[in-house]
Amino acid sequence: MNQKHSDTVKEFDAIVVGAGFGGLYMLHRLKQMGMSARVFEAGGGVGGTWYWNRYPGCRCDVESMEYSYSFSEELQQEWEWTERFPGRPEILDYLNHVTDRFSLRNDIEFDTRVTAAVYDETADRWQVDTDSGPVSARFCVMATGCLSSTNTPDFPGLQSFEGDIYHTGNWPHEDVDSTGKRVGIIGTRSSSIQSTPVIAEDAKHLFVFQRTPNFSVPARNAPLNPEVQTQVKEKYADYRKQQRALPFACHYPPRDQSAMDVTPEEREALFEEYWAYGGLSFLSVFSDLITNALSNETAAEFIRSKIRAVVKDPETAEKLCPDHHVGCKRPCSDTEYYEAFNRDNVTLVDVSETPISAITPTGVEVGADPYALDVIVFATGFDAMTGSLDKINIRGRVDLRLKDKWAAGPRTYLGVTTVGFPNLFFITGPGSPSVLANMVTGVEHHVEWIAAAIAHLADTGKAHIEPTTAAEDAWVLHVNEVAGETLFPTCNSWYLGANIPGKPRIFMPYIGGFPRYERKCEEVVANGYEGFAIA
Repeated sequence: MNQKHSDTVKEFDAIVVGAGFGGLYMLHRLKQMGMSARVFEAGGGVGGTWYWNRYPGCRCDVESMEYSYSFSEELQQEWEWTERFPGRPEILDYLNHVTDRFSLRNDIEFDTRVTAAVYDETADRWQVDTDSGPVSARFCVMATGCLSSTNTPDFPGLQSFEGDIYHTGNWPHEDVDSTGKRVGIIGTRSSSIQSTPVIAEDAKHLFVFQRTPNFSVPARNAPLNPEVQTQVKEKYADYRKQQRALPFACHYPPRDQSAMDVTPEEREALFEEYWAYGGLSFLSVFSDLITNALSNETAAEFIRSKIRAVVKDPETAEKLCPDHHVGCKRPCSDTEYYEAFNRDNVTLVDVSETPISAITPTGVEVGADPYALDVIVFATGFDAMTGSLDKINIRGRVDLRLKDKWAAGPRTYLGVTTVGFPNLFFITGPGSPSVLANMVTGVEHHVEWIAAAIAHLADTGKAHIEPTTAAEDAWVLHVNEVAGETLFPTCNSWYLGANIPGKPRIFMPYIGGFPRYERKCEEVVANGYEGFAIA
């Protein structure tokens, strides 16, 4: 298949939006299939979230040997990771290596935003508007990422601040020097937990404005032992198979046992073992931590005891102790986050009862208390899962706007397609494991599923594929039912869109586990693309 040119509109077989892990692999597979494809990327380089998130201390919380592509054995063998948990620069280097190794760069338009994607029913094609002009394609793949649309609260007086303002999700590419400055970081989620200890090293004073404390476990990051890396590479296929069989992104072997089925002494010993290992595997120490409130509370109290042991000031320690269930807000891993509050130049400001009232030209006001600042850092997260899609004018059959269809919450079949939008695909979309699994594993699975669906159309001489209403309804119901069996919906988290005013409260990712999800996708294909209308 070859690219065609008209007088005004470039025509491709497929358009891909986003050049992160998903967009790059999708482009590679499309090229392997002999299709003409173009990727449009708003950033100036590849990487997606790893291009934009350049804040101090930015690091992945999935181990490097797992947070990488598995589609190429040569790539797996040649790339050498240096740390157990890769930092942003190393991940970005890796993705640039992948881009050049598989000759992808010439098919990517950087610094180019997609503003609209409209399905032309007569032509059976997607008409796409971009900053560089209109294009057309038979297939449109949204690889826009789950955490790529930053959320900045609209505080009164925000525009009046005379210092520097940054968001951790859209950090400047030039160095930001906090030396000798009074810095305020608003928010205590993952990016704040990672950046607080680093900023504190240079800042004259760091004020951490916390509305809700969050659980964090030590990452125990360290240089990656070359012998360990060699051992993994010798049996990489088995290693990948083992990791893909895990329900969530955790490396240490999960235990199939309730926290209530052991003695308090045994439970404490197991918590200590997983705590010492480090990383998010702590949540896999017992099988019922996300479903049994009593079991969950044992883990929560264990972490609270660790916070109280680390933070010297008892009042500050109590403020840092969460009162929600462990895991219902995305868990974090850190390097000496709680230790940072023992520094003389770090102050925790509790804004749970007395919120930030205004941003002034010289800082932040909490009630009537002013905090003089030179720099404000928003670590306030993202409009997750749907935010980037909402910014694109996506319209399907009968001019139906995706944002309108999803007004009460996203509706998909398998998290990869939605009724009324033929040949439109989402990579790690709402209704798929996405952020609850290893994202790279989810990306590879979705790309390969989409590529197979496109090949199926070619093999059968069909033009388009979209789910049936019955299949979509059943899947949305299943996603909600599975979530309801867990403790996750008990928290006001970004999993439910609770961090965005006016966003519908619906649990967006699929929490049934990656193996269960993968089996469902395989069954759909084995049954002749059950639940899809193909014509």
